[in-house]
Amino acid sequence: MEMLHYDFMQRAFFAGGIIALVASVLGVYLMLRRQALMADMLSHVSLAGVAGGAYLHLNPTLTGFAIAVVGAIAVEYVRRSYKTYSEISTAIIMIGGLSSAVLLMSLNQGMNKGFSSYLFGSVVAVNQTELSLMIAVAIIGAIFFIVFRRPLYQITFDEETAKTNGIPVKWISLIFSVITGMIVAAAMPIVGVLLVSSLIVLPAALAIRVSPSFTAALFVAMGIGLIGVFSGLTASYELSTPPGGTIALVLLVLLVAGIGLKKLMLQMGKLRNKKTSSKTDIDSTVFPRYTKNSSIHTTGGKENESMV
Repeated sequence: MEMLHYDFMQRAFFAGGIIALVASVLGVYLMLRRQALMADMLSHVSLAGVAGGAYLHLNPTLTGFAIAVVGAIAVEYVRRSYKTYSEISTAIIMIGGLSSAVLLMSLNQGMNKGFSSYLFGSVVAVNQTELSLMIAVAIIGAIFFIVFRRPLYQITFDEETAKTNGIPVKWISLIFSVITGMIVAAAMPIVGVLLVSSLIVLPAALAIRVSPSFTAALFVAMGIGLIGVFSGLTASYELSTPPGGTIALVLLVLLVAGIGLKKLMLQMGKLRNKKTSSKTDIDSTVFPRYTKNSSIHTTGGKENESMV
């Protein structure tokens, strides 16, 4: 393909592929933990880091990455302070991140032009530093999900039982939050701050809906994430549209189509079962089957003595 002749497109496809894999797995865990909005919140927090880096003349990608990790740690501590209302932590940290970003952007008017690439993503924005950062995050995330797959599974469904079983829930949850912040920050150059949650939530949402098991949901989510990113980047190149919005729209279409197909298959299965049961009822009524046992019950077996 012509677009793969360009170095920036090669970097975009490679970066998008590795981030799609690890982000999709993360999304499954976040949804099952009822923390789907955490990705959206951390993306807005990272925006404050990007704005702060531009204001201080530092690398915006690295400062956004650092602030996202700090925000993830803060969320975990605030969540434990409001155990009954754990979703409040998301709102509190998001308010802090957005207000800080708006304030820092107002102090530096010259940064607004280059800011759109961070908001909506840009294939040209993926430089070698960002690519190296994405590779490192993907490797760390993969190691974490593989090594802690069993404790994470128990914590995801029942934290209290996990504590009873001796699993260090507090520390694993803290590391999980840090990994979430790292993945969110690493995905910013691909889909942008405003749409980074789409790469994490949408593949997981469809995978959970159509998969028969937890393990299957992880693999299905990774496949959907890859299809969405590759299709979105291709469409973005051909149509000259923002890559972040295009990828998010493709993933949304896949979600709607997948859910619709699942419902259609369920309806067809119900109709098939209904027809089968109706045919069985008709056959049993019109063509009753007489057996030796039934005749024994009705006539004492005398009429069927010749059959023995």
